[in-house]
Amino acid sequence: MTARSPSCSRAGPSIDPMTTEDHHTSVLDTEIGALTGGSAELGQYAGQAVLVVNVASKCGLTPQYTGLERLQERYGAQGFTVLGVPCNQFAGQEPGSAEEIAEFCSATYGVSFPLTEKVDVNGAGRHPLYERLVGFADGEGHTGDIRWNFEKFLIGRDGQVTARFSPRTEPEDPEIITAIESQLG
Repeated sequence: MTARSPSCSRAGPSIDPMTTEDHHTSVLDTEIGALTGGSAELGQYAGQAVLVVNVASKCGLTPQYTGLERLQERYGAQGFTVLGVPCNQFAGQEPGSAEEIAEFCSATYGVSFPLTEKVDVNGAGRHPLYERLVGFADGEGHTGDIRWNFEKFLIGRDGQVTARFSPRTEPEDPEIITAIESQLG
């Protein structure tokens, strides 16, 4: 993990990872499995704002689950959801099975937001969802690979990425709150 400052922004994309042909398709058209099996059916979130976060149970940033759950509680009824995407690519910090991850999130943090299957967010096996996300720049101009657990992407009601936030940016940081509220307003 880098020692970058926790700044973030609603900066626009500096690299367009999509071809012209699929530029207007929603990120939510991407298929991904649910943690408990079957499809996560991301299309059900069309017309909502979605905060996509790669999560891990054994990370120094894992307490961010508390803030993520508070965002879910605060904005869920207004057309918003957090979408947790477990990933074990960073120091093996999400080693558990789907059942273990679900139990940990529920029992330890009271997580009510949806969780997808465990996926790779970097490298040759990068999940197509993250192929669509990584071209978007954060406030520091970072595009490309996910830097660590708890990197966050805000998807707008139109299914397009509207913001990227560094892993160290707390879920209830004013910039994240402002970005979410701008999509719900």
